[in-house]
Amino acid sequence: METRTQFSVYLINKPGVLASVTGELARQKVNIIALALMDAGEHGALRLVCDDPEATRKVLGKTHDRWTECEVVVLELDNRPGAFANVANKLSDEHINITYAYCSAGAPGGRTTAVFKVAPEDIKKVAKLLEGGNAKKSSRPVKRKPGR
Repeated sequence: METRTQFSVYLINKPGVLASVTGELARQKVNIIALALMDAGEHGALRLVCDDPEATRKVLGKTHDRWTECEVVVLELDNRPGAFANVANKLSDEHINITYAYCSAGAPGGRTTAVFKVAPEDIKKVAKLLEGGNAKKSSRPVKRKPGR
């Protein structure tokens, strides 16, 4: 488990806008660790966690005028049923609200990167709870459909 800087970029919802931001990140050799894009009518919100926050700031400063940044919790998980739910349950058990979350695409049987946005005052509590990337099962079982 670690904390990282997440960038929220507010995009006009039209062809080529996402490509221009991600293309410039690529040209500057900034690797995207995880991303999520949400539609909000005429605009969208692109959330990015990259390997180099300073370089990301420079790219966004040149290519975009509407973006913010915040700290998020980033956790490597097994790419298997219930891995994400175990972390969500563990945080819930401690009364920690997850404002939003998303995952990178993981290879079957491999690992995936999960990003959790929690209140800034909860980040240290989450770090202690998930110490060392440890996402062990919570006390609450993950419910599965019969036959799975």
